[in-house]
Amino acid sequence: MSQQTTTHENYYVPAQSKWPIVGTVALLTTVFGLGSWFNDLKAGRDEISGPVIFFVGALLIAYMMFGWFGAVVREGRAGLYSAQMNRSFRWGMSWFIFSEVMFFLAFFGVLFYIRYWVGPWLDGEGDKGVSEMLWPNFEYHWPLLNNPDPEIYPPPEGTISPWGLPLINTILLVTSSFTLTWAHHALRKENRKQLKLGLGITVLLGVAFLILQIEEYIHAYTELGLTLGSGIYGATFFMLTGFHGAHVTMGAIILTVMLVRSFRGHFTPEQHFGFEAAAWYWHFVDVVWIGLFVFVYVI
Repeated sequence: MSQQTTTHENYYVPAQSKWPIVGTVALLTTVFGLGSWFNDLKAGRDEISGPVIFFVGALLIAYMMFGWFGAVVREGRAGLYSAQMNRSFRWGMSWFIFSEVMFFLAFFGVLFYIRYWVGPWLDGEGDKGVSEMLWPNFEYHWPLLNNPDPEIYPPPEGTISPWGLPLINTILLVTSSFTLTWAHHALRKENRKQLKLGLGITVLLGVAFLILQIEEYIHAYTELGLTLGSGIYGATFFMLTGFHGAHVTMGAIILTVMLVRSFRGHFTPEQHFGFEAAAWYWHFVDVVWIGLFVFVYVI
């Protein structure tokens, strides 16, 4: 009877790191600044305002991500990670994307709750139609261009047509998913030229999306009067599209880092989880935009 030997994988335990506490402080500062900004709160004698605190927190997050991910890249290139560690990375990224899915589902849930329950209730419909006593003359229509109390929430003058910039942005993001997939297949075949070309086109498409999104926001604010203060329609529109825009910005930065690493000769057909994680994130962002295009712009 042959004797079987059992081998165990080595699990890399990193040295003590400052990055978790830096990330915690950065996130706290960013969220506090954003909340202060949205509510127009001031600190001290108006020397420090919400936008300043927010941008300080954003810079801290950038510093943390650059340092922490840089350390992970160096450790991976040094061959310190085992197959078990790679599985841990995949599980971690999977749970992160799941948390992002729930994040956006919460905002979509608010949109649906307002559109299909609260709005009709305020118009006297449904089992809570008695709510119409709050604004007896209110007539519900979505998009909500006639707010119940226009003195508090000035209604916008119109909505953004889905068949202009939103449609172009949809085409850009969907195309970027194809170019990123092309780059991924090129990496698996060790075709460095197509890898760099596909990644470069993907980054350019992402930047083009952000430029058009900014143009759309300028149009909404200056010509339509559509702002965060335009009642529930303005609030849900900018919360959903704004957070998505922040994710596109983050994804474009991540893909730019992947492009730089590609030019430096990083990644192999067998070892390229950093690229895969970036691709997962970008495809997730694309899927969220399709949902936004349908439920925020079209329907």
